[in-house]
Amino acid sequence: MPQQTINPAHTDCDRPLLDPSLSDSYPTPLPILTWPVGVIDASVRAGFPSPAEDHMVKRIDLMEQLIQHPQATFLLRIRGESMRDAGIFDGDVVLVDRAITPGHGQVVVAVIDGEFVCKTLYQRAGRIKLKAANVTFADIVPKEGQTLEIWGVVIAAIKQFRT
Repeated sequence: MPQQTINPAHTDCDRPLLDPSLSDSYPTPLPILTWPVGVIDASVRAGFPSPAEDHMVKRIDLMEQLIQHPQATFLLRIRGESMRDAGIFDGDVVLVDRAITPGHGQVVVAVIDGEFVCKTLYQRAGRIKLKAANVTFADIVPKEGQTLEIWGVVIAAIKQFRT
């Protein structure tokens, strides 16, 4: 598969970003630090909670849980709805690990002719295509002369709920 050196100017799922000066339009390396977050070792019920569960708090390190290769893991903001059926929506931030070897069926970030896209990798019988997780978007089948690089494997998606 041909590869090229790229200047990441897009983190787009469906369309190129029109303003490459936006700070969230470039892959952001993760700092080497820990992010401990309090976790309650219990399930969440829709009824009355047990008072005993108020005291069952421990710490979980998000870096330890999500990241295997800190030096090769990047944050990218998704633009577009082509991966919504995979649970990745416009505005989500994905963690992309460049050290993982991409395989069939994995969600990946690819670069096609210098444009970033987020799709599911289809790799069978010597054929490669990038499949959207939304039926309103066509698959991307690289044409002869087109440059395609599988940039990294998506390992997690971060959603923020606005209140």
